[in-house]
Amino acid sequence: MKAAMLMRAPQALRGTNRHPSAVILPAWSVDMKIADNAMPIGANLRGQLRHNEPMARHVTWRAGGGVDHAYMPADLADLQEFLRGLPAAEPVHFVGLGSNLLVRDGGLRGTVIFTHRALKQLHVKTRGGEIYAEAGVASPKVARFAALHELVGAEFLAGIPGTVGGALAMNAGCYGSETWNIVARVRTIDRRGQLRERTPEHYQIGYRTVILKAEGERRKVDGIHPASCILHPSEEWFVAANFHLPRGSGDDSRRRIKELLERRIATQPLSQPNAGSVFRNPKGDYAARLIEICGLKGHAIGGAVISPKHANFIVNRDGARAADIEALIELAQRAVEEKFGIKLECEVKIIGEATGERAKA
Repeated sequence: MKAAMLMRAPQALRGTNRHPSAVILPAWSVDMKIADNAMPIGANLRGQLRHNEPMARHVTWRAGGGVDHAYMPADLADLQEFLRGLPAAEPVHFVGLGSNLLVRDGGLRGTVIFTHRALKQLHVKTRGGEIYAEAGVASPKVARFAALHELVGAEFLAGIPGTVGGALAMNAGCYGSETWNIVARVRTIDRRGQLRERTPEHYQIGYRTVILKAEGERRKVDGIHPASCILHPSEEWFVAANFHLPRGSGDDSRRRIKELLERRIATQPLSQPNAGSVFRNPKGDYAARLIEICGLKGHAIGGAVISPKHANFIVNRDGARAADIEALIELAQRAVEEKFGIKLECEVKIIGEATGERAKA
């Protein structure tokens, strides 16, 4: 179940809770360089650039290392401008609410772009029966917005603790429904800042998987590093979607949303930092059931614990390191494979560099 800022930079760090190592600069104030050999970033940007940004502040596990650079675009046009000015070799990561992400303790090289609070447009299309939502909108907000406008079928999004962008990227779902079941069209952006509109037919869509289909050839885009040339035309990220929903009873929809949220509260450890379901469910079974049979409920490494409430959740109980969480993930995978011959696949995304000795299981 699942699927990461706007504001001008403050004049000083005093009075904020920003990590002291974080350097905050308004994007329009200086001639910025992303790396030693980077091209200068344009002075027309309206967002906020930070250096050495602690990612633990931006992921729901509240653990892990920092990122070299972080950009909070002002809006979609500002994001386009920022991407056009990035060096071709600069690694880029899009993050919403960080509800499906673990950054290793050694940190992350490159630039993270945060979509939450920037890509936030949400409205009903004039043609009716469609909702337009940008990638930074929280998925539960879409569910409530649809019910408000007497559109049904998006209730399950209330159970996905992330943004629309994250839900699109992984075909997030819960309680029998998946994001791409209601997608009419999506809007994407590439490293050149170019926008495209695509339909579900452009993608291979499966359980927690969305892959842009190959279009018959590799197309190298001028100025793009060869590492970014993949089977589809160019590296793309979701920036918006149109959801097609039938008309129905808003009251019934709100009741369904309430039931789903009550179920989440009753069955999931929502009072502690977590990233939702850690593993995909293997075909015909449930990861939580397999982990529980292996006797791992409540097992701890450092400050991380396999939740006693739901075995497919790992919680940060007491200042866990990313290494603690990753060690628990590996422990659960080994135990389930040894006992059942099933290799559990991670639903969460693990990125970045490890540091020091890995916590011992």
